[in-house]
Amino acid sequence: MKLITAFVRPDRLAAVKEALFKAGVQGITLSRVSGHGGQAAIHEQYRGSTFLVEFHEKVQLTIAVSDSFVGPTIDAIVRSARTGEVGDGKIFVQPLERVVRIRTGEEDGDALTPVGAPAAAPA
Repeated sequence: MKLITAFVRPDRLAAVKEALFKAGVQGITLSRVSGHGGQAAIHEQYRGSTFLVEFHEKVQLTIAVSDSFVGPTIDAIVRSARTGEVGDGKIFVQPLERVVRIRTGEEDGDALTPVGAPAAAPA
């Protein structure tokens, strides 16, 4: 299991979300964040004053996936978020030690299965 954290441009969010859903990824948490990376600071005017914008608006996606979904999840994000310009974002992948679904007590891979998904046939 992995925790994927991605930072993307806000204007690419709809495309990223659509690509993730098409890849079968359903559990996504979004946060509006701001940060500073490779993009240069810019000067803007507001009510006659000039100020320096050092932090840029981004959307943070946090997605817990089973190992088999890591590749498709990363591919979907990269394909849909890439503009080719500085500031497209970053993806971080970290191991998940344990996952527990609070409602049912299911753990790990079972806790990552979407609610309402068909149960796997017994082997």
